[in-house]
Amino acid sequence: MERGSPSRSVTDATGRTVGSSSRGPHPPAVASWVVTAVIGRAVSAVVPLALIPVTLSYLGPDLYGLWMAVIALTGMAAFADLGLGNGLLTRLAPCCASGDSRLARRYVTSAYAMVTGIALAGCALLWLASGLVPWRTVFNAPDSISSGDARALTLACLTAFLLNMPLSLVNRVQFAYRMGARSNLWQAAGAASSLPLALAAVHADLDAVVVVTAAVAGPVLVNVVNTGWTFRRTLPDLAPAWRALDPATGRQLLRISGLFGVVTVLMTVADNADSLIIAHTRGLAEVTAYAVPARLFIQLGVIVMLVNQPFWPAHGEALAAGRVTWVRRTARRMTVVSTVIVLLPATALVLSGEWLFATWLSVPLLGDRWLLPGLALWWLVVAATSPVFMVQNAAGVVRPQLIGYAAYLGLSLVAKWYGAKWWGISAVPYVGAVCYLLTVVPAAVHGYRRALTRPGTARTLERVIRDDTSA
Repeated sequence: MERGSPSRSVTDATGRTVGSSSRGPHPPAVASWVVTAVIGRAVSAVVPLALIPVTLSYLGPDLYGLWMAVIALTGMAAFADLGLGNGLLTRLAPCCASGDSRLARRYVTSAYAMVTGIALAGCALLWLASGLVPWRTVFNAPDSISSGDARALTLACLTAFLLNMPLSLVNRVQFAYRMGARSNLWQAAGAASSLPLALAAVHADLDAVVVVTAAVAGPVLVNVVNTGWTFRRTLPDLAPAWRALDPATGRQLLRISGLFGVVTVLMTVADNADSLIIAHTRGLAEVTAYAVPARLFIQLGVIVMLVNQPFWPAHGEALAAGRVTWVRRTARRMTVVSTVIVLLPATALVLSGEWLFATWLSVPLLGDRWLLPGLALWWLVVAATSPVFMVQNAAGVVRPQLIGYAAYLGLSLVAKWYGAKWWGISAVPYVGAVCYLLTVVPAAVHGYRRALTRPGTARTLERVIRDDTSA
């Protein structure tokens, strides 16, 4: 298979080099990604919080609870891209390090072709079969919600999710090519666009389903603009093209993406089943009581992702150059940074949460003060383990994650069901954290050690040391 010259670099519209043959990541660029991620997320986090009092009062608790349950369903469908987004990020990082733009373009083209096909087929199947699915029964909706509203709201959210699948691939390309700061700002703009669209729909006194549609359409529209701008102005050498479609490259990408896809299935089903479990064990009214605080705390999880994700390609470049010591040191530091970034705002939310939900959001905690500490505990556990996962992802070590999340899924679904049934909604995050510590964390530690000592990494390290010594 023909490859581009390993010494070739990719430049943006201003002539700045974004890919080179350097032997590892650039810490200043990584630092700017982290800072921008925190700032950008702080801005975009305000938008969904500002939407809560408006949409909750406009839709009512039952319809708002249905919306949150559908969002949980879309989260559980994140596996629909077969892990191609994560596989693309893993494959592009070495291409960026070597400057091989022709191979990178083949990976990008293959990913877009496959994900777009999946999205269009999913939309067609969804609309053709939607009339046969008893959506009210699926979400245990009360009589106050009609079958038509349940179907329309579900179609709006799932269609936006499917269309956004190929459009969001541009974020993976930007992260791989050290444009994490730009990607963070584009994603923040996508989240921010939901606010004026939803407020305009509410101000026009439009149907509740139209309000939800306006809210979920914002990120899709912004990703359309981001995709066009990136591949026309910033990275034209990587723009998808039919002539770059290579079956062999597609099969190679699909092999590693398949493992990521299975892991994504396990993660999303386990992490997004909470609202569905509560809907069937406690009712939709308590879904709202759980989903609103969880939606606030999930912003901590997004911060964790945005802070740690730039190290995925950075570790990929470092491992390709044999810089194992740098990877190990950076992972230790980021474990502390990631945990602190969650600990500080989580503590503030726990201390002020009861007042916040009662006065600003008008959502009482149903007399249960243990829910907020449980949500904080859950995200602290996730934050502490995220850096070691970035190392494994960069090295393509996926099987330990697969085993850990498979065990977590089986254990947590049963434990959360009975925990919610017996002790209420506050038991759900505590049960999840305990199950995570028992299953995913040991697998994460094993996978991290394997990523650092795998034969390919060791051989590369020996080669680099030999080259340095001879020089």
